[in-house]
Amino acid sequence: MTSETFQPNYPELVRFLVNPFLETPEALKMDCETYADKSKVWVRLAMEESDKGRLLGHHGRHIQAIRKVVDIAAGLAGHRVQVEVYGTQRESRPSHSSSRPRPRRPRR
Repeated sequence: MTSETFQPNYPELVRFLVNPFLETPEALKMDCETYADKSKVWVRLAMEESDKGRLLGHHGRHIQAIRKVVDIAAGLAGHRVQVEVYGTQRESRPSHSSSRPRPRRPRR
């Protein structure tokens, strides 16, 4: 199977993997962005706040497993796919002005 013949439908794959975790699957919103060279696909998910915890799982195990399955399918097609959930740590980009205090330098 070559990457020319295997082209996954990432939104449908992600929906298939995510729906069993949702109480309100009809509330799932998905945005799929493909880069111009089609080598990278970005899938963003939004859902009811009550469903987010079930989707993420304990210590993120559920979403990690979903990402792994999607990564394997993408690898077979020669793509890279990033699956993000709106409102989670991984989705938001770290900024330089974070609320965490900076580590202190030792005094001499």
